Amino acid sequence: MGLGGATVAAFGLSAIGSIFVPTFFALVLTICAQPIRRGLERRGIPRGLATGSVILATTLLLLGFGAALSIAVAQFATLLPQYAPELQDWVAGIGDWLSSLGIGEEQVQHILSGFDPTALVGFLSGLLGNATSLLAAFVVLLTMLILMAMDSGYGPTLLGQLRPRKPALVAAVTRFTSGVRRYMVVTTLLGVAQGLVNWIALVILGVPGALLWGLLAFLCSFIPNIGYFIALIPPLIFGGLVGGWPTVIAVIVVYGIINAVIQSIIQPKVVGNAVALSQTLTFFSVLFWAVVLGPMGAILAIPLSLLVRMLFVDSNPQVAWMLPAIGELDETKRIMDDEDAAAKEERQRRRHPSP
Repeated sequence: MGLGGATVAAFGLSAIGSIFVPTFFALVLTICAQPIRRGLERRGIPRGLATGSVILATTLLLLGFGAALSIAVAQFATLLPQYAPELQDWVAGIGDWLSSLGIGEEQVQHILSGFDPTALVGFLSGLLGNATSLLAAFVVLLTMLILMAMDSGYGPTLLGQLRPRKPALVAAVTRFTSGVRRYMVVTTLLGVAQGLVNWIALVILGVPGALLWGLLAFLCSFIPNIGYFIALIPPLIFGGLVGGWPTVIAVIVVYGIINAVIQSIIQPKVVGNAVALSQTLTFFSVLFWAVVLGPMGAILAIPLSLLVRMLFVDSNPQVAWMLPAIGELDETKRIMDDEDAAAKEERQRRRHPSP
């Protein structure tokens, strides 16, 4: 029954994805901006003015990002036709390589027939030209952001009223907001740094569309595990077209070093145990939410998974036994360390028995 209900809920979310995604995104932005509002109120600024300041700052941030995205996509729409012949030659080279492996000519043509670089321009033009859907999503996002920012002022008091009756639920909500805030803020800051460094490196290497690929690296920093590979492929292709294998190797080295330092070293130490999702569950979350809600589902996969965890696990003490299985591994790691220490001591005792 639980799996059946989850299936119905997933199909329902997919059906209303056009309004659920901007609504949930507004919730995430409201959670991230809440400390700014509290800081302004602590300095004596009236609640209404603090709320307006947060809304204004968030709106300007969204408008700035939307402008950068529009410029980057427009750049790609003009860049791709310039390199269409080189891309066709590259595809022809792949066809020759497949033929050398013994694949028949008909099969090779069938494999390569679906690749048409100029079709990407039409897709992007349609994306930019569909102003109605983009405007509707922005209106929903902005409206929900304003309303949630106004209602969030009652949040601490409401949680205080609820705590005596539902302490586990209040603790789960508090942990959810704290985890989402830490994850999104840290990932955003590190993603900006990652995108800027990639942009500068690609400009130095002479890769076309460096601004677009830097922006793509920023967006893909929110997609765990596979975001790095998504952001790497386009600069590899265009770098190979203009610089050959030396540029391809340089792009791989630059992206690999930046990704290893930021996502594998800095981010885990800063985020800490705020997410507490296993690697397997994290990767599955990206795939699941991408299928249900599209590309934005992949970007918001971690906050969405934390929401599900808050509703069904953290708020229910009866299923607390599931926490280690989904990623709450502090106690498990401590037990494993104790077992390893005991096993090491036992091996040493056997090697050097007491007289």
